[in-house]
Amino acid sequence: MMRLVPIFFCLLILTGCTASADPTSVMPGKRIALTYDDAPRGDGLMFDGIERTQTMIEAWETAKTGPVAIFATTQGMTDDQGRARIQSYADAGHMIANHSHSHNWASRTDTEAYIADIEQAEAILDGLPNRRSWYRFPYLDEGGYGDEEIALAKRNRLREALSDRNLMSGYVTVDTYDWHLDSLWQRAVRDGMTVDRAALAQLYVDMVVDAANHYDRMGQAVLGRRPAHVLLLHENDLAASFTVEMVTALRADGWTIIDPDEAFADPIANQLPETRFSGAGRIAALARDAGLSGPEAFDHWSTSEAGIEARLSANGVFTN
Repeated sequence: MMRLVPIFFCLLILTGCTASADPTSVMPGKRIALTYDDAPRGDGLMFDGIERTQTMIEAWETAKTGPVAIFATTQGMTDDQGRARIQSYADAGHMIANHSHSHNWASRTDTEAYIADIEQAEAILDGLPNRRSWYRFPYLDEGGYGDEEIALAKRNRLREALSDRNLMSGYVTVDTYDWHLDSLWQRAVRDGMTVDRAALAQLYVDMVVDAANHYDRMGQAVLGRRPAHVLLLHENDLAASFTVEMVTALRADGWTIIDPDEAFADPIANQLPETRFSGAGRIAALARDAGLSGPEAFDHWSTSEAGIEARLSANGVFTN
């Protein structure tokens, strides 16, 4: 059983205070690894797939991020172009991991069929350089939704299946709805709206930095220490456009970009939550286990469609 810190979480959020399991210890600095889901995604309106892959590789090099992790959805690798794009990420030194073949909701899919889908993706990824034995659940759905008894049995069976295949859950600690912001950008361009790119870049940067600090405070409240963080982003046109700005802002805010191997070596990797809800990442799930509740904990704008849309409107990012 994990040790909980006896402090009111709402006060931590409001004041920015932190708790340490050992008040004499020195809290480590803010560390975060960059991870990207759903590669190789199809063409967007700003980049086709090949352009996006190359642009992102160049952006990570420019920003001197070191290796990032690419969680591949292998149904996009059934043609030569898709496989070549994932190969390009690997050849550039980035880590390649499993994000399923078909990108199904675990809670809505037959358990054994879901496991077979994991194995299909493993087979397609076999032989790529820089492979890691990590599996990230699409939608962060570990099978825990629905009827409690059925859902718990499914979630536990999927955890067992990963363990049997020597796959570690590629959990996240910092979630964002970058996918929603990217979708709104695509729609605005399709509708012929004017896009203030500088304002869009700032909103993307603010979303990531604010989310990182929010989950960092939450992690300290729940764990009594500062964990190494894992940021969830997606291989989309936003990432291709604004990675350098995002990394620059994170560093200016005191964050160090770390290797995903370092992040996934954190002890939180072995702290499997009891709660069935995992859709906001591991720290949020552990916070639920700890009994934390309320909007200060779980209603952050970076993971709210309405919150993102409100900021888009307030900042005049898209105009007619």
